Amino acid sequence: MNAALNSLSAVFLLAGYYFIRSKNIDAHRACMLAAFASSSLFLISYLIYHYQVGSVPFKGQGWIRTAYFTVLLTHTVLATAVVPLALVTLARALKGKFNRHKNIARWTFPIWLYVSVTGVIVYVMLYRL
Repeated sequence: MNAALNSLSAVFLLAGYYFIRSKNIDAHRACMLAAFASSSLFLISYLIYHYQVGSVPFKGQGWIRTAYFTVLLTHTVLATAVVPLALVTLARALKGKFNRHKNIARWTFPIWLYVSVTGVIVYVMLYRL
C-alpha cells in the first residue's frame, strides 16, 4: 500500500505539472490536492506500519547495498524537507498568493517528485530484490 500511495502521488504531481503548464488551473489544483492527500495517507500508513513492525534490515550485498543506502539517504533527507515545503506551497496557493506559491513550487515540485519516486525504489529494493 505504501508504494502504491507513493506511486499515486508521483502520477498526480506529474499530471498537476502538465495541467499548470497547459494553463488548466482547475485540473492543476485537483491534481495537487490529490497528490497532497495521497502523500499524507502514505505518511500516516508508513508511520503506523513502522511503529508496529519496526526497522526492516536491507539484506542485499555488494554494489546494490551501496546503491540502496545512497537512495535511502537522499530520500530520507529530502522527505524530511518536503513536508514543510509542501505545506507552505499548498498554503500559499489556497490563500491566493500565487506569485509566492510559484516561487516555492519551483523547489517543492522536483523534491516532492524525487521523494515519491525514490520511495517506490526503496520499497522495491527492500522488499522485492
